[in-house]
Amino acid sequence: MEEFRRSYSRLCRESGAEPQEAVLQQLHQLPRGRLDLATQSLTVETCRALGKLLPRETLCTELVLSDCMLSEEGATLLLRGLCANTVLRFLDLKGNNLRAAGAEALGKLLQQNKSIQSLTLEWNSLGTWDDAFATFCGGLAANGALQRLDLRNNQISHKGAEELALALKGNTTLQQLGFLPDLRWNNVGLLGGRALMNCLPSNRTLWRLDLAGNNIPGDVLRAVEQAMGHSQDRLTTFQENQARTHVLSKEVQHLREEKSKQFLDLMETIDKQREEMAKSSRASAARVGQLQEALNERHSIINALKAKLQMTEAALALSEQKAQDLGELLATAEQEQLSLSQRQAKELKLEQQEAAERESKLLRDLSAANEKNLLLQNQVDELERKFRCQQEQLFQTRQEMTSMSAELKMRAIQAEERLDMEKRRCRQSLEDSESLRIKEVEHMTRHLEESEKAMQERVQRLEAARLSLEEELSRVKAAALSERGQAEEELIKAKSQARLEEQQRLAHLEDKLRLLAQARDEAQGACLQQKQVVAEAQTRVSQLGLQVEGLRRRLEELQQELSLKDQERVAEVSRVRVELQEQNGRLQAELAAQEALREKAAALERQLKVMASDHREALLDRESENASLREKLRLREAEIARIRDEEAQRASFLQNAVLAYVQASPVRTLSPPK
Repeated sequence: MEEFRRSYSRLCRESGAEPQEAVLQQLHQLPRGRLDLATQSLTVETCRALGKLLPRETLCTELVLSDCMLSEEGATLLLRGLCANTVLRFLDLKGNNLRAAGAEALGKLLQQNKSIQSLTLEWNSLGTWDDAFATFCGGLAANGALQRLDLRNNQISHKGAEELALALKGNTTLQQLGFLPDLRWNNVGLLGGRALMNCLPSNRTLWRLDLAGNNIPGDVLRAVEQAMGHSQDRLTTFQENQARTHVLSKEVQHLREEKSKQFLDLMETIDKQREEMAKSSRASAARVGQLQEALNERHSIINALKAKLQMTEAALALSEQKAQDLGELLATAEQEQLSLSQRQAKELKLEQQEAAERESKLLRDLSAANEKNLLLQNQVDELERKFRCQQEQLFQTRQEMTSMSAELKMRAIQAEERLDMEKRRCRQSLEDSESLRIKEVEHMTRHLEESEKAMQERVQRLEAARLSLEEELSRVKAAALSERGQAEEELIKAKSQARLEEQQRLAHLEDKLRLLAQARDEAQGACLQQKQVVAEAQTRVSQLGLQVEGLRRRLEELQQELSLKDQERVAEVSRVRVELQEQNGRLQAELAAQEALREKAAALERQLKVMASDHREALLDRESENASLREKLRLREAEIARIRDEEAQRASFLQNAVLAYVQASPVRTLSPPK
């Protein structure tokens, strides 16, 4: 504020005038955000300086210039500067005797400034010139930020009231509590009151209009008060509707957040299960690789045993050939036969010992191979147990899915119950509004009947007054026979004046009767329109009920489809279990066959080949089965994701239906536009 004070002093000196001491003292003592110069006689130079400083002032939100004796030029300069201000909210120009130039400047201010919300213009003369006040009303109609307007004691005539009524038809922001606008103690009269009364159906945001002290008849004031009562009822219903829509939007947002949380939790659990399954599949692939390596080692051992056996068979064939050669040599060398036979016997013993040792080695190798086969079988059993664990986890996830679907069904049922509750509320509100309209119509009819009775009584009183006047005239005639000429002239004048007054009174009464008839016709037309609106609202409610029934049937069909899909999943799981049990039986039969093959040492090589081939085929089958199970699991996950998307879409459809129902509710259709 000190900088504002220095700038004011500098501008006043630049214009060749001294700054006002009273203004400097007020600027030094003012609180932050409020500039109060009330009761200070501001000069033209001070107004020019303030008009230059206020557009740049960003801290002043209230400006009080009441009773400052502003001249037309000073007020114009000050208001022209305020046109570019964007932070001012409260402007007080009370008691400055603003006239034509001030009204035009105020009209430009209201047309250009979009920040002023409260404007006090009490004790001015804005309504003295009709053209200037029309400019002011044009600016008021173009303004979209003003919420409070005080026009008390501004000499506003019926033409100014008509211009103000045209402005109020287009302005919907004058909706502050208290006086809005305040038009007390002006010269509005009957025509101005009628113009303001006729503008009220177009502007439904006004619910209070002060018109005291304007020479307006009581019936017009009562009609204005009744219209204000209707506007107040519409405002209350609109606020209740806004509160209901806010509560419903909060509930819908809460449901949406809960569903998103549940969906995210389910997705996290599915991702974790996928990671665990990927880990288990990688571990099983590594274990299968280890088993394949062990099988290859076993094949290499079997091949080594085969080579050793072939070598022993070749040695046996060589020994037999040697025996044959020795038998042939027996005929030629009998002497050497004994020695050779002994040597051969020793060699045969040695060879038999070596063959026995080789056979024992082969048996030991066979037992070691059998032990390795048992180890491999144990590893296969461990893999099967892990697979069963994975199946149990899959079954648990499916159970969780079923529980989630049940929760979704419960949420859908709760949403339907809330819809039913809202329907009942809307029906109750419709019934209340219908009863209120009926009461209003009855009140209007009673009011019209009472006004007609009052008019008839007034006509009777006028007739009685006329009769009394005629009696008085006859008495005057009897008493003034001596002054007949003058009395006749005076009597003729009195008769003509009485006739004129009577004609004026009769014309005034006919105007009032015509106005009452017009008001009654308008009330009847408004009642018919409200009945049509109620009928349209009831048709909309029935249509919304049919839509809700269709959505409920659609939800039941989707729940049935979901139950059928769950049954199909259960059947598929049972079928996979049966296949696994059959595979386990086949594996057990293979193990029994392997134990039987152990006892048959003579056919070791053939049995080993058969077991190796069977084992390889079983591994291939297992891998193919694992691949098929993975594919099935992937398909099930895709189906689960699709079902989840469908549930999300249904929830969104249900939410849209609820929002559409709330937006198209009868209370909202009857509420005034915002």
